[in-house]
Amino acid sequence: MKKYFVFILALALMSSLVIAASGEGSGSSGGQPVQGAEDTVNTGAGQDTGAGAGIQIEESVQNKGTEQQIKTQNEVQAAGQKSENAQEVRARVEEKLQTRQQELDQEMVGKSEKEQKVLQNQNQVRLAVHALLEMKDDISGIGPQVSEIAKNFDNSVQVTIRTEEKIQTRSAFSRFFAGGDKKAADELETQVNENQLRIQELKQLREQCDCGDEVKVMMQEQIRSMEQEQARLGELAQKEKKSKGLFGWIWK
Repeated sequence: MKKYFVFILALALMSSLVIAASGEGSGSSGGQPVQGAEDTVNTGAGQDTGAGAGIQIEESVQNKGTEQQIKTQNEVQAAGQKSENAQEVRARVEEKLQTRQQELDQEMVGKSEKEQKVLQNQNQVRLAVHALLEMKDDISGIGPQVSEIAKNFDNSVQVTIRTEEKIQTRSAFSRFFAGGDKKAADELETQVNENQLRIQELKQLREQCDCGDEVKVMMQEQIRSMEQEQARLGELAQKEKKSKGLFGWIWK
């Protein structure tokens, strides 16, 4: 009986040890982090980061679109202001030209028919010069150069007027026997060559001008008037040189 009692006690002690060992295993397992839960947390963080990047990209695209829209609006507004300013420039210049035309017409009073014809032709250049001088403050960056060329052109016109008057008023007697006025023709040709160089400078400056199309058109109109008059004067000089007269060979 005593042996049986000892056996029961030993069995109970072993059971207690087994139960204690099982409890420690369960506690150790519960203390470790669950891999599935960690993966879930990490995946959620990745999704949040991706969503934030997407929002930033969308905001960047929207900002660029807004900037481009503002830039386009500013460009359209600037173009409208240039167009309005150009119209104001044309109106002002045309008004000044009308006044200048009246002054030039007054200069012809009392002149002979031939002298009036000379002035009428060359006044086209004088009006073009006046227009360019009036525009000098409206042609950004090239105003001083254009003004200088216009003034030189005006000085040349004074010379060509006097020279052409000599040719046009040459007596029929002198022309019949001595031919044309070669000295006047040479002087006229010299002025024409110099003016053609000035015209080329004006064309280059016009291309460089940071101004509206309407202002460039106005510049081109003045340049065209100058070109036409130089072509006429050049033909006149050549015609005068070809007029030899009856005894023109003596003065060769």
